[in-house]
Amino acid sequence: MNYPEQIKDEEPGTRFLLYPQSPFLEPDAPLELVEISAPQGSVGPGPSGPRMYTVNPVGKTTPYGAIVPGPNGPGMYLPPWNGYIQPPAMPDALGNFIHIDPTDPAFEAAHLYGSAHFTMDVWQGYFDRPIPWHFSRDFDRLELSLLPSLDNAHIGWGFLETGGTHEHGDEYRPYSLNFDVVAHEIGHAIIYSVIGMPSDGDASGEYYGFHESAADLVALLASLHFGSVVDTLLENTRGNLYTFNRLSRFAELSENAQIRIAANDRSLSEFAAGWSSEHALSEPLTGAMFDVFVDIYHERLLLHGLISAEEEELSDQLEGTPEYSQVMQDIFDKRYAENPEGFRIALLEARDYLGTYLADAWERLDADMLSYFGVEKALLAVDQEITGGAFRRIIEGNFRMRDIGLTTAGPRLPDPEEDSHSHSVRTQVPD
Repeated sequence: MNYPEQIKDEEPGTRFLLYPQSPFLEPDAPLELVEISAPQGSVGPGPSGPRMYTVNPVGKTTPYGAIVPGPNGPGMYLPPWNGYIQPPAMPDALGNFIHIDPTDPAFEAAHLYGSAHFTMDVWQGYFDRPIPWHFSRDFDRLELSLLPSLDNAHIGWGFLETGGTHEHGDEYRPYSLNFDVVAHEIGHAIIYSVIGMPSDGDASGEYYGFHESAADLVALLASLHFGSVVDTLLENTRGNLYTFNRLSRFAELSENAQIRIAANDRSLSEFAAGWSSEHALSEPLTGAMFDVFVDIYHERLLLHGLISAEEEELSDQLEGTPEYSQVMQDIFDKRYAENPEGFRIALLEARDYLGTYLADAWERLDADMLSYFGVEKALLAVDQEITGGAFRRIIEGNFRMRDIGLTTAGPRLPDPEEDSHSHSVRTQVPD
């Protein structure tokens, strides 16, 4: 397996303070120190570096990707922003950005940059190679842009633009401070780079559902590289990951406004007659991958002698039943108390197994031929190469439980949701 820590240069990386979870979930949300791979001194004002740069435009009202008039007719509105900007975030004397207070307007720009770069570092570690931008024919760097009037966050041809929401009273909640949102958008960029876009400009529903699932998994595994997320997760669940917890929620905006849930019970057969939301369509695949992750985690617990074979078997038997929580939580409470550090190690091992498997499997996929069953086959091939098929039963069992391999998604139904990516700036390529 390739561990993300191994991609760092020997010289110190640039340091940022990031919110591992949405700061709007709790007052006085803690920040965590992270170190990105860019060496100290290589990230300048903005922040700006060799792969990406941040701008906070003054007077910008049109989001990137919009079709606007031009000298040669209508065309896509794309970076760079050449107008006035707010004062950029400045590095300290050592080249770090840890001195900027969260109340400083420049913190939002620093947080956006640090979140995007940190996510890419994690996944370049799993791929064991640099991941080029899918828009590299036109732009060398990704522009990270702040646009408060945009009630969305989206990545497109040369840009990642974040706005915010006013859905919670009069409080403005910028998506740039939500690590999951930023990591999710970077996930889309990774998939576009590795798998590409369909050659004829059209794609199956499972391509779009896969995109959403993969982006969620990019965010999920990246979040598990925050020590505080791992510690809090284990303390709250006592190692029982099927407890409803923060790991299984994405883009948290408040305690009751999660966008998607990884630990779900959706099956692909629910979409055999058709689909209208790729977010919903993604849930069977995300759910299958979450179950694979938990099962690998249980295998690591068993290997380290932290749970017994009987207890692991009982977990499999009770999964999805009302009795699971009561029976298994008592067991996990006892076992976790005996060796919390062992549980932490098993969780990190499962994290890195899944990250490596996903990276290697995604390398095998083709945008024109993508299906959920194809994802399963790619995972099985990777598993055979890495472990000789140690997790074959786990992968096949969890995909069959979601009816993947037994049916396929039907056609896209009329009137897709407003947040559909199948006709969004994320998938538009300029002529």
